[in-house]
Amino acid sequence: MARKAAVLPIVGMVMAECAQAGRMILGKAAMSNGISSFVFVLYSNAIACLILLPSSSLFHRSSERPPLTPSIVSGFFLLGLFGCLGQSFCYAGINLSSPTLGTAMLNLVPGLTFILAIIFRMENVDWKSYSTVAKSMGTIVSIGGAFIVTCYKGPLLLKALPSVTKSSHQVLLQQSNWVLGGLLMAVDCATASSWLIVQALILKKYPAKLIVVFFHFFFSTILSSIVAVVMERDPSAWSLNSNIRLIAVLFSGILGNAFEVGVTAWCLHKTGPVFVAIFAPLGIVIAAAASVVCFGDALDLGIVLGAAIIAIGFYAVIWGKAQEEVKKVEEDKENCGSASSSQKVPFLQNRSNDCA
Repeated sequence: MARKAAVLPIVGMVMAECAQAGRMILGKAAMSNGISSFVFVLYSNAIACLILLPSSSLFHRSSERPPLTPSIVSGFFLLGLFGCLGQSFCYAGINLSSPTLGTAMLNLVPGLTFILAIIFRMENVDWKSYSTVAKSMGTIVSIGGAFIVTCYKGPLLLKALPSVTKSSHQVLLQQSNWVLGGLLMAVDCATASSWLIVQALILKKYPAKLIVVFFHFFFSTILSSIVAVVMERDPSAWSLNSNIRLIAVLFSGILGNAFEVGVTAWCLHKTGPVFVAIFAPLGIVIAAAASVVCFGDALDLGIVLGAAIIAIGFYAVIWGKAQEEVKKVEEDKENCGSASSSQKVPFLQNRSNDCA
């Protein structure tokens, strides 16, 4: 039983990373088939919203839900805004580059979140602390890796499949699209970091996680529908008449959004953020293999080197955060013990139960 409990989070995180990589890979395939990236985001959000509506209601009973106030609803709207912007930039970037670049760039999020947390004074900076130094250096290294993966190609490690012969003009256009795609996904990472900051603030006031996620997708659906109507006027770009478009939308909405978020939240609750973070670079491997096999993309030194550097910076940030959590737990135990020793016996027993 204990072994099963230990294995389940591992299986869950592998499945979550596969779902994330699959969402990007199938999204790229659907957009190559003609569906608009804005329409794809709209359909995916709508499906996730429909799935999370009953599940969030069942998980959080009405008697246990905190009251919805105007400030909380405004926070939900802000989450939806960041979510809509992030997804729009993400899929536009993937459409111009590849899912491999998308999964590699996602590892920038912890470092950028650290920067935003400092700006909004949610993070204490102590340069004498190893954790602060690790997070700062990890952020710098991750950003450097992002520049490499976006701007540097290097020699080929695996050649593209020889199904299509490209002219020199097409090669230059592909390189410029790759850089633009990388920049768009960097903006996506910045919005994702902002989303995490806003989510952390909301969860302090409204701890019902699934309801927060539902309202995120609810407002994202509304906003992405407005964006899609304004940006996409071609009726054929809205159609789901091909199998690949329909499969990609269903996979993204059910597995890539609702399932991935739910499983990650469960693993986060069971094991903590460090365990969840360990699996992030797995998505790069999955996406790189699928891009080579499914799309015939070339694999060059730049993407491998840049992804490795981003992963190193990613783990440095996560290690620094883990050290802070350990220090915080130790301080809480010390405070709990000192407070308990200064009180009478009945109160001492209550405090001991709280600390256990």
